[in-house]
Amino acid sequence: MTPESLFRLLSEPTRLRITALLAGKGELCVCEFTRTLGESQPKVSRHLALMREEGLVTARRQGTWMHYRIDPALPGWAARIIECAHAELRRQPPFRQDAGQLKRVNERPGDKSCA
Repeated sequence: MTPESLFRLLSEPTRLRITALLAGKGELCVCEFTRTLGESQPKVSRHLALMREEGLVTARRQGTWMHYRIDPALPGWAARIIECAHAELRRQPPFRQDAGQLKRVNERPGDKSCA
């Protein structure tokens, strides 16, 4: 991970929103991103694949779903940038709305589509 690659990844709005969600929640499934962001699964998966290739996120498979989290092996400087950005952005649109939407998505009773 280089500073250039980190800032290139974060300069795209969907990837920045994905990163903010991960910074706030820890690990999320592709279906949670699609429902929260209102984006298609192929679009979200393309962004996540790029983020994974660049070393920003890691993935694990559970059934048919992929779950992502910020790579714990990120260099300290990159992790601090993400933490600081999340701390400042989480109260501003669209990040505040994303967090609220994610909470609503996760509170649906009986919704097991991401299991």
